[in-house]
This record gives sequence, C-alpha cells and structure tokens, in this order.
Amino acid sequence: MRTGRFLCLLAGTVLAVTVGAPSTSISAPDRIESVPPPPPLINGQRIIIRRDVAPPPRRYQRRSTAPRTAAPHQVTVPAPLPPRPPRQRATLDTNDAPLPPPPRDRATIQRGVAPLPPPAAAATPAPAAAATPAEAAPADSAPPAADTAGFDLKGIFDKLVGASDTQIGDRLRAIITSKRLNKRTGRPDERKGIESFYAAHDYAPLWIKDGRLTGRARLTIVRLKNAGADGLDPADYPVPEFGNLNGADAIAAADLTLTESVLTFARHLSVGRIAPRRVSAEVEYGNHTPDPADILKQISTANDIDAAFDSYNPPDADFRALKRKLAELRREPADGGPGEPRIPGGPIIKPGAKDPRVPALRERLGLKIKPDDLTYDRALYNAVRALQHRHSVRPDGIIGPQVIGLVNGPKPLTKSQVINKVLANMERWRWLPRDLGDTYVMVNVPDFSLKVVNDRRVVWRTKIVAGKPQTPTPLVSARMDHVIVNPSWYVPQSIIENELLPAYETDPNIFERMGLEVKRGRDGHINVVQPPGAANALGRIKFAFPNKFQVYLHDTPEKRLFSYSRRAFSHGCMRVENPTKFGEVMLSLAMKEPMPDAHQINAMFGREEQTFKLEKRPMVHLTYQTAFVDDDGRLQVRDDIYGFDARIQAIMRSDERRIADVPPPPDPKRDLATIQASQEILRRVERREALNPFRFFERLFR
Repeated sequence: MRTGRFLCLLAGTVLAVTVGAPSTSISAPDRIESVPPPPPLINGQRIIIRRDVAPPPRRYQRRSTAPRTAAPHQVTVPAPLPPRPPRQRATLDTNDAPLPPPPRDRATIQRGVAPLPPPAAAATPAPAAAATPAEAAPADSAPPAADTAGFDLKGIFDKLVGASDTQIGDRLRAIITSKRLNKRTGRPDERKGIESFYAAHDYAPLWIKDGRLTGRARLTIVRLKNAGADGLDPADYPVPEFGNLNGADAIAAADLTLTESVLTFARHLSVGRIAPRRVSAEVEYGNHTPDPADILKQISTANDIDAAFDSYNPPDADFRALKRKLAELRREPADGGPGEPRIPGGPIIKPGAKDPRVPALRERLGLKIKPDDLTYDRALYNAVRALQHRHSVRPDGIIGPQVIGLVNGPKPLTKSQVINKVLANMERWRWLPRDLGDTYVMVNVPDFSLKVVNDRRVVWRTKIVAGKPQTPTPLVSARMDHVIVNPSWYVPQSIIENELLPAYETDPNIFERMGLEVKRGRDGHINVVQPPGAANALGRIKFAFPNKFQVYLHDTPEKRLFSYSRRAFSHGCMRVENPTKFGEVMLSLAMKEPMPDAHQINAMFGREEQTFKLEKRPMVHLTYQTAFVDDDGRLQVRDDIYGFDARIQAIMRSDERRIADVPPPPDPKRDLATIQASQEILRRVERREALNPFRFFERLFR
C-alpha cells in the first residue's frame, strides 16, 4: 500500500516538472503591438522615408565630383516583412533625372548605379556614367535668394520630360552639322566655336543631364537674368523656358539658345554692347574679342560661374568702382527735391547798381557775405570778370543771362540721367585693352586731365587742352615711342583736309612770313612742315605715340588756355600744361640710364631737334570718361562735350540696337579718294602752279 502511494507521488512530480520546463526547440511567435499604416508610393513602389534626416531643400545643391556614398535625403525600400533583411538605402537628388520604376526586389535608387540583384547574389554596381562637359566641375550649388530677386524663374528650372540625352544629342548633331546653324548664329566666329565645342564632346547637350537642367545651367541662367548689374540688358540674352518644353527637337534647340546667349553675354562683357565705330569714326583700341570656343570651355568647366563671367569684365579698379556706384544708385530712392537754389534771371546788373540778387551772387562767387548790401561793388566786378575769362566770355563785367547761367551751372542731373552716364562709361571701359600696361598715361578728354600710372599707382597729374567738338580728340591706345625736344610740326592730314584746303586762297608770301615749308617725304607724300622755334605750334617738346589719327601730346605757346575750366580748343592733339615736368616723369620711367630733369630739359630749348627713343615704351590711352569715381570714392560727372553719351543712349533706344554690336563697314575708297585729292592740290602748291592754301595759319598762330 505504502509502496503504491509513493510511486503515484513520484509519477506526478515528474509530470509536473516535465510540463513546466522551458522548451529549446519550439519558438514562441513575436508579439505584434501595433500595425503601422502602409508607406507612400513612388513610381508604384512603397518606400519608407527616414524621419531622422532633414528633407531636401527645394532648390538645387552643390554636387561634388567625389563618389557619393550618402545623400542628405535618403529613402529605404523594404523587403517583405518575414524575414526582415537589413534596410537598403537609396539617394534622391533633387537635381537628378526622374526615378525609373523600381524592380520587384530591393533596389538602390541612385543615378549611375545599376539595381541591386536579389540578396542571394553578390551586388555588382555598374560603372558610373561619364560626366558631360557641364558636369566636369562642382557647380551645382543653389544661388542665393537675392540673386533671383527682380525676375521670374517660373517655368525655367522645372523638370524636362520626353527625351533622353542621347536623343537630344542626335538632334544637336543634326542642327550643328547642317545649314540650320547658319540661320541661328549670325557671327561666323561663334558658329565655328559652337561647332568645334559640341563636336569635341560628341554633341552631348551642354546644359542638360539625364533630362534635367544641370546646376551649372541654373547658375548661368541666374547670371544672365541679372545682367543689369553689369550695366547690360537681360533682354539681350534670351533664356528658354525649359520647363515648358517637350521632345528632343525643342530641348536641343533650347540648349543651343542658352549657349548662344552665353557667348553673346561674355562678348558684351568683354568688348561692349555697341561697336565703337557706331559712336565715333575716330576710335582705335584694338580687338580683344574673346574666342567663342574658349568661352564655352571656361564656362563649362568653371567651379564658380560668377567668377568665370566676371573675368570677362574690365579688370581695372576704376571700372569696378563704377559698377559699385551703379548698384548704389539703383538702391537709392527716387530723386529728391531740388539742390542748391538757383539765382533767378532778371534785368542786367552794371557796376554800381543795386539788385536783390547781389548778395547771392557774392556768396556763390566766394566773396565775403554781406546780406544787406545790394550794391554791385568792385570786388564782385573783379570776380565776375574772372568767371567770364575762365569760360572764354568777353570779360565786360556786366551781369546778364550769360553770367547768371555760368554762376548757376548746368541743371542738376536726375537719378536716371546719372545712371545713363554711368552705363555709357561702363560701355566705353569695355572698349579699352584688357591690359593697360604696368606704366601708362591716361588722358580723360571731358575732364581735361592727364595722369601717369606706374605699378597701379598714380605718380603724376596735370591739365590738358583737348580737341574742339568740331575736331574732337580721337579715342586711341598706342605706345609712346619717343620724346622730341625742339620738334618740327608736320601738319596732320586731318588739318590739311578739313581746314587747310577749304581755306585755299591766294597769298604768295604766306610761306616766307609764317616760316612754313612744303616738303616731299620719303614715301612720296607732300608734307607741310613748321620748323622748331618759339612760335612752333607744338611748343618746345612733343610726346609721340604713333597712331593712325596722327595726334600726340605736346607743349604749346598758348599758356593762357589752361586758366579755363572747359579746355576744348585744339585740332585734336592734346596740349600739356607742364610739359617739361611731364618729360622728366616719362623719361625716368621709360629709360634705364639717368635722364635730364625738367630744369635740364628747359636748358635744351633752341633750334636743334633732340630725340629720346624710349626703351620701355609705356602705353598711352585717350579715354572719354564723363562719369568716374575719384580718390575719395565720390562719383564725378562731366559734360558730354562730344555727345558720345547721347549717341550711346540713342543707339540703345532705336532700331539700330539690333545691330549695335556689329561695326559699320568702312569705306576705304572714299578715304583714299580724299587723300589723293589732297595730295594732288599740294603737288600744285609745291610747284607754285596753284593758289596758296595757307592763309589759315595766320589765324592759328597770331
């Protein structure tokens, strides 16, 4: 009995232990706490967006040329839940092509990388796609928001659809290798540049990659739209509405349109919007037009698009200062009230008379202020006469409308007029050579001034007398070749044609009385020469920089002319106020051996001509700056004495604007006929077979 009870108890204990022990062969299912909502769809495939990473910016980002292992915005494409594999990440670049439909299995959605095979197979990524010219450097950064202010980019940066890069390239090849490009691009050099550039890159689109605009294209478009900051008009550089295009033909044509706009913009930055000879026939600065193929190469590989375009602007600090002033002027509010009160008109005022305008006249002419004294006294009389003398007006001391006008000066310019002046001067800066030289002389004709620059530092300044509006000083750059003490004057052909021959009169004794000689040169041409002397039109020293207009810098016996504020009196050459000091400065900068100073040059004056052949040959630039920034950072404005500002504005407002950057064709036959006629008459003068044409010299030298 007791044995049976013990066996039953033992059996129960074993059963209990067996049932309660944990099993090592049976796994309990995972407990599911909740079921998340299904992830969103992209191209029919559900994805999970990681919340621990910031979403991509709306605008494009700078793309690095280094291999990309992760992107700011990443997505994970999950496999079916059981079993759970490691999540595979995929990049979604806002500047990439549209995502292709993913395969059923896991895939990495990344440009230039093939889909991953199933997990059982080893992943073998395809080689990265070759970069097009537009992708050769990292230029895919988004422009600052301020850069796009003021113009609408809607429809330009949108995604392109409907054509692959290969299809677009085929259409580009068809256009470029046919006559269709001739109809699109009128300038032969730019056609050649486009042909060579696209051919060298197998006609791949320059501005499009994987059906989307590249970052470089976007930055380029922003710069074209902001051309006004460079003093140019964005309307001259059309930008296609890429976002509204569909199909390879339209996209290929748009790619070429943007290329043509870039070439035009870079050329205008470099040489100007208007061909100089449309403004004046007497301009000769040489040709520094950039090569179109070089432009495309530079822009397509630049890390910094703005810096690449800026390199085509004039590098001189004076141009950059004008550009900054243009931006300041455009930021300023509209024109305010009138400036300094103007003295009203009225009856003439003679010395001794009383007039309520006398106190204001006295103050404006820098005399002691006497508010209650209305009498026109001796001090005011002397000041009025000095004012008349400075402006080449007969110094009679009578205060009439002319004197009132001189005291008031020109009416203040409006803000828009000042901006137009700045724009015109930025245009003329672009005509100048890119390299002004380490040492150079710059003449500013409307300012009637000259400065010598050495190593970017102004070392000397002086006044000049420039050409009259009827005989303007030409705009030219040339190298100073020699300095002549006691020069002979060879009358320029322009004076012979424009003044000598029209004044042709009988005067058999003119040569003897004026000391003029008619000589035949080695080239067979007949020259009119005045030998050295005190009455020589060139004075005692001449600075020669050979140029087609036969103008130069020189001394003058008419020293009184430098007392005038407006000094436009010459036939085109420039007279220097202190020529011997100018000679000392130029000889010291252009010669290695010790050279004579101003005092020693004065001692050389006489009848014997002495020539100093310059070794370094510094540049001479004759410029026309009616707006410039002075040493104190203030904008200075001068009169448009030759009407070049007005001419530039007229061109840009007229139909001539369409062809403004194309120089008018020269007329060599007409020029040759004029010279031949002049020479024929001078041959007759030389043989004393004709009437003598030299009476005008009496007026010139009396």
